[in-house]
Amino acid sequence: MQSITIVSIDFNHAKHEADLVELLDRYASGPSGRGYGLEPHVKQHIGPLLASQSHYRGWLAYRNEEALGLVNAFLGVSSFRAKLLLNIHDICVHPQAQHQGIGTALLEHVETAAISEGCCKITLEVLQGNQAAVGAYLKAGFKPYQLDPQMGQAMFFEKYIGI
Repeated sequence: MQSITIVSIDFNHAKHEADLVELLDRYASGPSGRGYGLEPHVKQHIGPLLASQSHYRGWLAYRNEEALGLVNAFLGVSSFRAKLLLNIHDICVHPQAQHQGIGTALLEHVETAAISEGCCKITLEVLQGNQAAVGAYLKAGFKPYQLDPQMGQAMFFEKYIGI
């Protein structure tokens, strides 16, 4: 198997933006996404929007010239530690390249990048039914979030506004 190269997304590089959109569209279309692809306006605007966010961090995993993995992440703040944190908003691997170590390589790369930025932790969300991802995250040292075991694990909620 050929080696994987992980690069920071450079929005001045048209291929990077195209690869981001293609992988994000596949992810959205699949069972871990929402089951259908990105709308045309999202495909058109997601790159420029992400590029305009100073707290955005993104990486692509390539084998040769083929994009096989993507991470979209954002710097935030851990208010209890008064330090930066990095939240992985999206992580995906091309369906034909799964179970080949690409996700693991991306997670390791993200951890190195987060450490270099002085982050105290990395956060992410995952669907309970995505057992492959849950297993990968546990293997990489992630664990469900809780402050007090008596209060239970954190739950992720959302509320759409302004749509």
